[in-house]
This record gives sequence, structure tokens and C-alpha cells, in this order.
Amino acid sequence: MKKYFPIGFPALVLGLLLTSCNNNDDYNTIESTDRIKIDSVRIVNDTMDVFSVQSIKTYSTYASHCEGFYGYDYVQSDNLTRTVTAYKYVTDGPCTQSAYTSANQINFSPQQKGTYTFKFWNGGNSWITKTIVVE
Repeated sequence: MKKYFPIGFPALVLGLLLTSCNNNDDYNTIESTDRIKIDSVRIVNDTMDVFSVQSIKTYSTYASHCEGFYGYDYVQSDNLTRTVTAYKYVTDGPCTQSAYTSANQINFSPQQKGTYTFKFWNGGNSWITKTIVVE
């Protein structure tokens, strides 16, 4: 064992130092997040059963490829009303300045019968309103 220690230990330390000093900058840093208006909404079935699942698709337009979908703010204001606001991220990396549209989705699984009202933020004081009847 003593015979391998003078060679093995320094090689191990050197390997750890080289590995931990790997500066991988192949990613872009998120600079900020902000609301982005939802241009349109697609609901396949406006009637569904309790406890079933339906994907609701939203579409938003981003100004460049430095922007992308960050997440939703999904607020249940009462038992049957939902407000949905989409958020985008903005990165610091090099990007193309061409606008593009992206689709994202929310999975809706109602827990009780009734007529659900969804309000999707469309910019300013504007909302896209959709209803789903749950039987």
C-alpha cells in the first residue's frame, strides 16, 4: 500500500482539482420573468366528467428566442372560477430576434360538478373567457 500512495494520492488530488475547476458556460442565465399575454386558448371538450383530465392549450407569441415559457399563475378564486396568467423568462444569451409562437398546457381535473369559468390574461385589462361544463 505504501508503494502506491506516493503515486496514487497526488493523481487523485490532481484529478479532483481538474474536475472541480471545469467552468462549463454552455447555458444562458435567466435575467428576468414577466407576464406574457395569452393570444388564444384551445379546449377540445367543453363538457367533461368529474375526475377526468383534459389538457387546455394556450398560445403566446415571444419577441425573440431569448424568451420562453416560464410557468402559469393559476388562481382558483372560488369553487368554479379560475384565472390563468402566463409568464415568460428572458435570458442573457445570444439569440435570434425573430418572433415565434409557443403552445403550453394546463391539465384540468375537476373535483365537482358545475360550470367552470376560465379567464386567461390577454394583456392589459383584457381576458379570454372559456367555460367547461362538468357532469
